[in-house]
Amino acid sequence: MRRFVVQRHRARRLHYDLRLELGGVLVSWAVPKGPTLDPAVRRAAFRVDDHELSYFDFEGVLPAGRYGAGDVIVWDVGVWEPAGDTDPAEALAAGELHLDLHGEKLRGRLAMIHTRGEEWLLIHKRDEHAVSGWNPEDHPRSVLTGRTNDDVRADSPE
Repeated sequence: MRRFVVQRHRARRLHYDLRLELGGVLVSWAVPKGPTLDPAVRRAAFRVDDHELSYFDFEGVLPAGRYGAGDVIVWDVGVWEPAGDTDPAEALAAGELHLDLHGEKLRGRLAMIHTRGEEWLLIHKRDEHAVSGWNPEDHPRSVLTGRTNDDVRADSPE
């Protein structure tokens, strides 16, 4: 199994960064409305640059003038595995990855489906972990420190 992290990131706009450890990097998507456990909800996800593994547990404030400036918390963390015998790198290249998440907040089978350009859909499948109406904004605290984005911003020397 590989690690995954979801960072709640208030930059120009609030979004959640979903990062999957794969091939020695964190393969990353920005998910504007955040991931959900609700299988009736389809979330837009936008492929962004891969990040170094050292970014996995980053929580803090990226300074103004820097790419992604804003406050960041580690919203969820855990491990993931591809569904079935799929090679995840090949599945991503083909535009459809089904994966099982074992996180503190996110659990169950998700599908990532490439639609066009950098756009993907993030879907929670109907399984024993699905929860109708589940909203990530109802769970605003870091799984590492218990802080909110506001707490991180207030603790920053900037």
